Amino acid sequence: MDLRLAYGKKGLDIQVPDRNLAGVMHMRAADPLADPGKAIEESLRRPIQSRPLPEIARGRSSAVVVISDITRPVPNPLLLPPILRTIEEAGVPHEKITILIATGIHRPNLGDELTELVGASIAENYTVVNHYSEDPETNAYVGEIGGGIPVYLDKTFLEADLKILTGLVELHLMAGFSGGRKAVLPGIVTLETMKHMHGYRMLQQDSTYNGRLKGNPFHEAGVAIARQVGVDFIANVTLNEKREITGVFSGDLEAAHEKACELVAQCAMIPIEEEVDIVITTGGGYPLDKTLYQSIKGFVAALEAVKPGGTVILAARNEEGGGSHEFVSLLRQLEDPMHFYRLVQEPNYIAKDQWMIQELVNGLHHCELLYFSEGISPNDMHEFLLTPITSVEEGIEQALRRHGPDAKILVMPEGPYVMPKLRHLKKKMYSWQTDAAAV
Repeated sequence: MDLRLAYGKKGLDIQVPDRNLAGVMHMRAADPLADPGKAIEESLRRPIQSRPLPEIARGRSSAVVVISDITRPVPNPLLLPPILRTIEEAGVPHEKITILIATGIHRPNLGDELTELVGASIAENYTVVNHYSEDPETNAYVGEIGGGIPVYLDKTFLEADLKILTGLVELHLMAGFSGGRKAVLPGIVTLETMKHMHGYRMLQQDSTYNGRLKGNPFHEAGVAIARQVGVDFIANVTLNEKREITGVFSGDLEAAHEKACELVAQCAMIPIEEEVDIVITTGGGYPLDKTLYQSIKGFVAALEAVKPGGTVILAARNEEGGGSHEFVSLLRQLEDPMHFYRLVQEPNYIAKDQWMIQELVNGLHHCELLYFSEGISPNDMHEFLLTPITSVEEGIEQALRRHGPDAKILVMPEGPYVMPKLRHLKKKMYSWQTDAAAV
C-alpha cells in the first residue's frame, strides 16, 4: 500500500506490503470550524467558567499574551488578532501589550522565524519578546511548590496587569496534554526550575504519562504555579490532521483546558486490541520534527503499540539536526543506554535536556529503533544510539527479516499527534526502572 507520512514540510511517500499491514492509525475525524475567526471571537465573549475577556480586561493598565514557540503549529495569525483587538477595545493601551514567546528552555525565535510564528502584521506592530530560561536578569523567584521545587518565572509575565495564555492542546508524553498551564510550566520558567520538574525520578513515574491528567505530578505542578502567579484567561485551540481548527476553548485555566483535553482524547487516543511486531511512525512533520529532540516524541507514542523486542521505524526530517548543544553533547558521551542510567544515579547529577534522552533510552530497552532522516548523518545517528536506515522501505525489509515474513505492521503517519491505547491500559512497562543497586 502507498502511504504518505508527515515528514518535514512536504511529507514522505512510502510503500508497505499489503500482506503485513495491520492498520493505519489516524486521528478520528473532527470537522474544522466553518468560521474559526468568528468562533474565536465568540469564545472570548462566552468563555468556559469565566467572565468574558472584555470584562476581565477593562481597567487593566498592561497585558501579556503568552504564545507557544515555533515547535508548535499554533495558528497564531488567526488566534491572536481577536484577543489583541478585544483587550485594546477594553482599554489596555496598545503600547502596553506584550506578546511573550514561551520558549521554555528552547532557543529564541527571531527574525523570519518570529514573523512566521505570529504573522507579519503582528510582528511589525506589537512588542514580541522571547523568554530566556537561563537569563537571571529577566526572571524572578516566586516561591516553591511541592517537594521544595524552586520556581523562577519571566518578569515580563509577572509585571503585567492582565495575564493571558494561548496555545494548542494535543497529547504530551510527560504532562498528559499540552496547552493550558503548560504555557507557564515549562513555557516561561527557568532552567533551574525545569531541572527539578524534568528530573529523572519525576519522569520515571507511571503517572507522568501521555494522555493523563489526574494524578500526574507534572500537570499538577503546572496548575499550582499558574494559579500562584495569577493567570486571568486562557485561549486554546485543537487541530485535526490537516492542521485545521476544530475547537476553541477559552476561559478558566483548568475548566477550559480540560474541555479541550476531552476532545483531544476522543480524537487522538485510538484503542487497539493487541501489540504488533513493527510500528512505522514519524516525528510529526514540520515544525515538530525540526530536531531529533522533539522527534523522540513519535518514538514514545509508538511504544504503546509495539511488542517487547519489536521494531519501531521512525522518519523525521530533522533539518536542524539533533537539537541543543547540551542534548547532542550528552548523547555523544553515552556508550550505550545503560550509561545514561549510571550517570543519573550520581548525586546531584542533572543536565539540560537529559529528559528526552531518558525517554529515548527507556524505549530502547523495550524495542529496536530504526531511524530515517535526511538531516542527521549515519555516523551521528550511531553516536546518538540510533540505527540509521537509508529509507523506510529498507527499515521494513530489515524488520521483516528479524520478525519473519508474516510480521504485522502498524503505521502512524502523524507520529506523536495520535496515541494507540491498549484496551487494557499499559503503564510504562517499557521503562527501565533503575536504582543505584541495579546499575
